[in-house]
Amino acid sequence: MTDLRGVLEAYVDSGDLPGAVGLVARGDRTEVAAVGSVDVEGTAPMARDTIFRIASITKPITAAATLMLVEDGTIGLTDPVAEWLPELAEPSVVRTPASPVHDVVPAARPITVYDLLTSRAGYGFASDFTLPAVQALFPVQRDGREPDTFPPADEWLAALARVPLVYQPGESWLYDTCSALQGVLVARASGRPLPEFLAERLFEPLGMVDTDFHVPAGKSARFTSFYKTGLRLADAPDGRWSSPPALPLGSGGLAGTLDDWLAFARMLLAGGATTDGRRVLTEESVRLMTTDHTTPAQRDIGALFLEGQGWGMGGSVDIAATEPWNVPGRYGWVGGTGTSAHIVPATGGVAILLTQVGEDSPVAPEWMRAFWRYAAGA
Repeated sequence: MTDLRGVLEAYVDSGDLPGAVGLVARGDRTEVAAVGSVDVEGTAPMARDTIFRIASITKPITAAATLMLVEDGTIGLTDPVAEWLPELAEPSVVRTPASPVHDVVPAARPITVYDLLTSRAGYGFASDFTLPAVQALFPVQRDGREPDTFPPADEWLAALARVPLVYQPGESWLYDTCSALQGVLVARASGRPLPEFLAERLFEPLGMVDTDFHVPAGKSARFTSFYKTGLRLADAPDGRWSSPPALPLGSGGLAGTLDDWLAFARMLLAGGATTDGRRVLTEESVRLMTTDHTTPAQRDIGALFLEGQGWGMGGSVDIAATEPWNVPGRYGWVGGTGTSAHIVPATGGVAILLTQVGEDSPVAPEWMRAFWRYAAGA
């Protein structure tokens, strides 16, 4: 079997990727490779400390922040979110998932903090994008890779409240929106901007020195360009991430480095503690994050995203060995900018891949699957 560098270089050589940074940790062995360039022009080589738009692997970080407030006693898992998100106090629900958006009934019960953490509030994307309520969500829950298109939190939440739920609270697993709502919840419940809360409670204790919702000019030389399918330039280093966004997206707005996410991963594997023994999360919070909370029926609704696996808080949890890399208990997620990060609590394994090429399909591209296959030793 080739090494990690060989796996990644094959996709750089084929033209699929301008570059990539990857890490695979198995037991006492950690393998890191930085290949290719930060852009298609080859202006600088990829490096271990290159900064990427990490997209939806922001979600586990936001879930951890939400659970910190649960630990603090500021919010409770069973609390209705209406106390902090009054716009969602009286949501309506389409009569059936296929019903028109004007054919609604009242929610059977309030949306809770637990619903948000497990992505079961009734807001979000189902596998069937043609559902009227899902179609109505698209103009509000926009492409997270374009954070500058989102309005400030109050305006965004008011717009979301005008969209009916696709399912009753607790009835389904739906993608993305609940993580954005968690970010707003953290800010309102803590009384502090989300970037400030994350910096003090997570990033500083863990040494995540390059993770933020924007990349300042002093770090732009280490920031990649971002491309969509066909290597079409979608964002340059001086583009969308060059200034703080109006709405810091808890669902996918962070930029960061390989070692920053590795520090977060190691904290989870250590049951919520830093390498020097300081506690960031309780073991119970880590258990909640990395335990599947879905039923088979809920997973079916989001099957396009979950591919047969479950969902914890902020990330998927493998429950079925459908592919060589699906190890029961493996936790993590992928990002629409070409990122992937997982841990395997049972073995202490970590697998992180950061690239600058995003796909518009929720189905992982072959080069990402090749990385997962290698990480699994298959």
